[in-house]
Amino acid sequence: MVKARQNYDGVAIAAPFSMPYQRYSIETAHWWIAKALRGSLTAANLKPRDLDGFSVASFTLFPDSAVGLTQHLGLSPRWLDHIPMGGASASIALRRAARAVQAGDANIVACVAGDTNHIDSFRNMLSSFSRFAQDASYPYGYGGPNANFALLTDRYMKEYGATREDFGRICVAQRDNALRYPNAVMKKPLTLEQYMSARPIADPIALFDCVMPCAGSECFLVMSEDEAAKRNLPYATLRGAIERHNAHSEDDIQLRGGWTMDIDELYAMSNCTPDDIDLLQTYDDYPVISMMQIEDLGFCAKGEGPEFVRNHDLTIDGDFPHNTSGGQLSAGQAGAAGGYIGIVEAIRQVTGTAGGTQINNASTAMVSGFGMINFDRGVCTSASILKTGART
Repeated sequence: MVKARQNYDGVAIAAPFSMPYQRYSIETAHWWIAKALRGSLTAANLKPRDLDGFSVASFTLFPDSAVGLTQHLGLSPRWLDHIPMGGASASIALRRAARAVQAGDANIVACVAGDTNHIDSFRNMLSSFSRFAQDASYPYGYGGPNANFALLTDRYMKEYGATREDFGRICVAQRDNALRYPNAVMKKPLTLEQYMSARPIADPIALFDCVMPCAGSECFLVMSEDEAAKRNLPYATLRGAIERHNAHSEDDIQLRGGWTMDIDELYAMSNCTPDDIDLLQTYDDYPVISMMQIEDLGFCAKGEGPEFVRNHDLTIDGDFPHNTSGGQLSAGQAGAAGGYIGIVEAIRQVTGTAGGTQINNASTAMVSGFGMINFDRGVCTSASILKTGART
């Protein structure tokens, strides 16, 4: 019998910081990570010496890892983690940092993700992303995930009757949200007509179904509630978190993710239901993945995602606020920081510090992650539920 997961009581999440994204950068990933870390430390009135825990997610740090960064940044943590899980990294980093704080292994943990984007960064990353990429896809002309997600999207459409207009509703709503988020890369409005007439990339995927790689970084701090209160910081609490890897490997094509294996436990430990969620932040490298998450996280049954997005307003002012900063599809995908953009925005929302994207009376947020596309599927999934602890 599997032992029940313990709660995350007493843990605070504070000082979210986003380094504004750039399409290209001549800086290193180290520079971007350092900037985000400084932003969170400044917001919390902390010095680097005050940190004793450090968690890092990045694709472009090579040849360094979190270990090398401690020397670059002058840190001396007694707890260190490096999470190479792409879009699933944020909730995984958060839950592991929370356990460290609960156990007394660390007092204050900085969780940071960031990547640079040089002119040739994306091609270099794709060519050596994984052994699957090196052996089974890149040598045969698969220049990235577009083809993988084209196959997945096509199968989803045939299986469940989704149309391109359904995916377009997600993209258009996120662009509307991004126009209220000052750090978003995409600054122009997007209509459904523009989405539908965009140039094809890999049928049925077209231009606005694809994220734009860029450079950027995100950071937040994890500590005890007592520590956050002592420092007079607005903070969120962690009500529940899950992760799962290589789920449903027997499926011919990935139409469900690992969330389905643990979602009931997540809601039970968080003492809430889908109806209690005020906003949802999904990992959105392609709109079909967001639609899958809406289903697998329990907001509708499998295959009902198309009908769900037809019947709900996904904008900040709508009845189902989704990816309120624009998500990666409109704010940009800053490498591993793409896995963090949703959780940093969720922290802002439940602490009332989201500015132009703020939702009225937001107290409970769900964040879900999806990462590491190996050949034909995403191997890592995660999710967490955050609630208001103390607001400004």
